Amino acid sequence: MTYESLIFDIDGTLWDSRALVAEGYNIQLKQEGLEHLAVNAEMFKPLFGKVMTEIADVIFATIPAPERYALMDRCMDTENRYLQENPCRIGYPGVKETLEKLAQNHRLFIVSNSQKGYPELCMEKLGLTPYITGHLCFGDTGTSKGKTIRTLMEKYNIQNCAYVGDTQGDYEATVEAGIPFLWAAYGFGRPQHYDGKLQQMEDLLTLD
Repeated sequence: MTYESLIFDIDGTLWDSRALVAEGYNIQLKQEGLEHLAVNAEMFKPLFGKVMTEIADVIFATIPAPERYALMDRCMDTENRYLQENPCRIGYPGVKETLEKLAQNHRLFIVSNSQKGYPELCMEKLGLTPYITGHLCFGDTGTSKGKTIRTLMEKYNIQNCAYVGDTQGDYEATVEAGIPFLWAAYGFGRPQHYDGKLQQMEDLLTLD
C-alpha cells in the first residue's frame, strides 16, 4: 500500500453500535419522561456520520434549540456509560487482526464526528488501543470532519494518507481535507465517489 498513514472512521467502518447507542439514549429519555422520543437502530442508519448537533436536529426536532442540544449531551453521556458497561461485541469481522498487521508498517489514526470519549471507548472495546497513534473527534474540535482530519494531519505531520469511511459525508470530508477516500462498502452508506473499495476490512492488506 502506498499510504504512509490511514485514518479511520468509527461507525459503519470499525463497528456497528447503532442498537447499543439507541438503548443508551432510551435509558436517558425514559429517566426524563420523554419515552415518546425513543429512538431505534434503523433511525440512526442515515444519521451516523453527521455531527452530533445535526443528529439532534433530526431526532429531537420537536424540542426547541438549545434545549435539544442539552438533551443530546445528556443522552450521549448515558450512551458512553452504557457502552462502557457493555462488552460491545459489535466490531466488524477482521478489524483487530487487520489493524494489528497494518500497524507494523503504517501509522493508524481515528477521526469521528462523535462526542469526546467515544473513540477511546471504541479502541478499548475492540482492542485497538496499541495500534492507534492518535485520534480526534467533533467533541474535540467542534469543526467539520474535513477540518478535523486536517487538524489531525497537522498535529501528527501526516503527509501521505487516506481516510477509510463508509458514507457520503465521509467522502465529502476527504474532499475538504484533500486526501483519498477508501470506501468501506460493508458499512452504512453509498458515496458518490471513492478511490478504493473495501468489501471487508481485510481488503486493506491487499489494496494497491
